[in-house]
Amino acid sequence: MPVITCIDDLKRLAERRVPRMFYDYAESGSWTEQTFRENTSDFDQIRLRQRVAVNMEGRSTKAQMIGQDVAMPVALAPVGLTGMQHADGEIKAAKAAEKFGVPFTLSTMSICSIEDVAENTEKPFWFQLYTMRDQEYLRRLIQRAKDAKCSALVITLDLQILGQRHKDLKNGLSAPPKMTAKTIANLAWKWRWGLQMLQTKRRGFGNIVGHVDGIDDPSSLFSWTAEQFDPKLDWAKIAEIKEMWGGKVILKGILDAEDARMALKVGADAIIVSNHGGRQLDGALSSIRMLQPILDAVGGQIEVHLDSGIRSGQDILKAVAMGATGTYIGRAFVYGLGAMGEAGVSAALEVLHKELNISMALCGQREIAGLTPDVLLVPEDFSGRWQ
Repeated sequence: MPVITCIDDLKRLAERRVPRMFYDYAESGSWTEQTFRENTSDFDQIRLRQRVAVNMEGRSTKAQMIGQDVAMPVALAPVGLTGMQHADGEIKAAKAAEKFGVPFTLSTMSICSIEDVAENTEKPFWFQLYTMRDQEYLRRLIQRAKDAKCSALVITLDLQILGQRHKDLKNGLSAPPKMTAKTIANLAWKWRWGLQMLQTKRRGFGNIVGHVDGIDDPSSLFSWTAEQFDPKLDWAKIAEIKEMWGGKVILKGILDAEDARMALKVGADAIIVSNHGGRQLDGALSSIRMLQPILDAVGGQIEVHLDSGIRSGQDILKAVAMGATGTYIGRAFVYGLGAMGEAGVSAALEVLHKELNISMALCGQREIAGLTPDVLLVPEDFSGRWQ
């Protein structure tokens, strides 16, 4: 195994090993990719306060997210087509998360199905829901998540309409991939990936294929999916889904203080400050910039998590010190998965944990609870005064 010291090491390996269209699917934002870039670069503006002569024995990164014990305040975010980064990708990522002690969130648009992941793991995982026009399918999907003993429902709110990602259009993204001459040449070069994919039966959208009438080939699958995201989603519909689910609900895609207050009104257990990794509204502010205004809006009445831009243990530290109860990694674990499968996801988690642990010590903190704004040096007006 190569020496892995940071998430970028895994990213470079993934780029070499994963077919271009699937690597680009993860490593892209919408339109100019401004928000995609600033999700990470804005973390760089926040500095840490070094403290010394503090007893650092017995440090712990343990925390809780929605009442669940976690080894560090991190969950694996829902990422579509994870099973195209590596054969059986969702299963491998879920197993790595389970072993490490952090939550795994399965996407509606996963390659491995809810049942696939449940059969290959022992602890409950979280399920992410896209609201679809097909109400009967939606009800069945929620019931399947219940039957699999999923412990939380993560409802994504910011994908009623799909943002344009130039790379996906140019690559002709599909699952299975479209066999153009360019694609065939790239797949031939990524022969290890191809051999792995040949050994699995899971190559379509497992939560859809076999569960919707008339979906029997990639063309019909993509046509159905493109028409299904519900543009009529509103807060009343969210309340209905919450009641239908009957368990813990996390609302993902909050990037405005007023929306955070609305999430509080519908009784969500947590919200995720997220701009979909910069893949939807290009030009929106980064998640870390919007964290403080949203925390101010909800006043501690609901857990506030943060997604989009986490690439290091110090990013986790900064988000938690600013007030987030937990964070989510998407690309960071996908790089590991594409690079080395389950071992790569474990490596990503270990890299993040080590940096978080050591950085806490150098900031003079022994526990997650000690991470407060006092450990940070934040630029004046970091969240901005926008008119």
